[in-house]
Parts: sequence; structure tokens; C-alpha cells
Amino acid sequence: MKWTDTIRIAEELFEKHPEVNPLTVRFTDLHRWVCELDDFDDEPSRSNEKILEAIQMAWIEEAE
Repeated sequence: MKWTDTIRIAEELFEKHPEVNPLTVRFTDLHRWVCELDDFDDEPSRSNEKILEAIQMAWIEEAE
């Protein structure tokens, strides 16, 4: 997975952290959690606030 795979990342985060409300996750934690995903294979430095927001929004949709 790359940073641009926002929906797939959101699905993985939902599976790994089902008890977490995505709205309460700080971007620093979100960044770390994405980088820790087993299938994630991208440079941590390629992330930015816009990408993290997109992942968070997709995670919110997944959780609904």
C-alpha cells in the first residue's frame, strides 16, 4: 500500500483498531499507525496533512 491508497488504508485501520473513533485520532498517531500496517510500503516522509485527512475521512466512512 502507498499513501494514495486511502480507502484500503482506512479499511485496514478499521480492522486493526475497531474500538477507536477516527475523529479522536491525532495525525501523529494516524501517521504512525499507517506506517505500522503490514502491507504498507511507502516512504513515511511522503505523507502530508491532506493525505492524512483523506485517510481519516475514509476511516470515518468505513466505521459508519
